[in-house]
Amino acid sequence: MGFLADLFDFRLFLLTLVVFVPLERLVNARGQKLLRRLWTHDLVYVFANGLVIRLGLFAAFMLALAASPLLVPADLREAIEAQPLWLQVVAVLLIADLIFYLLHRLFHAVPALWRIHAIHHSIEEMDWLAAHRIHPVDQIVTKGASLIPCFALGFSDMAIVIYALVYHWHTCLLHANLRLGWGPLRFLFTSPDFHHWHHCRDEEAWDRNFATQLAIWDFLFGTAHLPKGRTAERFGIGEPVPETYLGQLAHPFRRKGSAAVQGKG
Repeated sequence: MGFLADLFDFRLFLLTLVVFVPLERLVNARGQKLLRRLWTHDLVYVFANGLVIRLGLFAAFMLALAASPLLVPADLREAIEAQPLWLQVVAVLLIADLIFYLLHRLFHAVPALWRIHAIHHSIEEMDWLAAHRIHPVDQIVTKGASLIPCFALGFSDMAIVIYALVYHWHTCLLHANLRLGWGPLRFLFTSPDFHHWHHCRDEEAWDRNFATQLAIWDFLFGTAHLPKGRTAERFGIGEPVPETYLGQLAHPFRRKGSAAVQGKG
């Protein structure tokens, strides 16, 4: 459980910056400025969200560990703990990513949840930093629900740490200002090209490409959208959203009966 203290690590942030800033300058998909609009706003998310999300996830994981002896047979936990690390990592990836996919669809389908998730979709210029613009309630629910079963089933801390690091780097890559599609592996792993369509405000892309890391879920459940020879260009939602961190935290709970739809407007 010690890794929870490092879910946000300033050293990790600096390393991510050192990797992605030069990469986006070398392969700039849209001619976007480095200091694009609202970059300081998204930087606030990097630092402000860390503690809130850590506390929420810590509470959820403690509950999972306390309840697991009552819900998961000891023999099953022992069998999982005995598996080699690489197999545990693969299993955690499959379990967590499938749960995330299902929850992600739910956040788009239920109006009250969409109002929270819409903060993330308010991104109008895609880059690695924009990946951090996500409401803490959104992050706690999706990440917590994805990993709670993994803790309850007895997967090792190291397997979950490795998954968490892969999740961090892959998420930044998916939002990065890059054109990258993985070629024949596009049906297995998500890519920037794949995920940018999820953020596209064009109607053809609404409610598509929910998977975070394994694109197989979208292809399996019929929600994949990856038109050949085309890339997503327009992002955001068709409604005004506050441009301050505190304003965006409160925004989903101030609105009543919102008919907000991705891309509409």
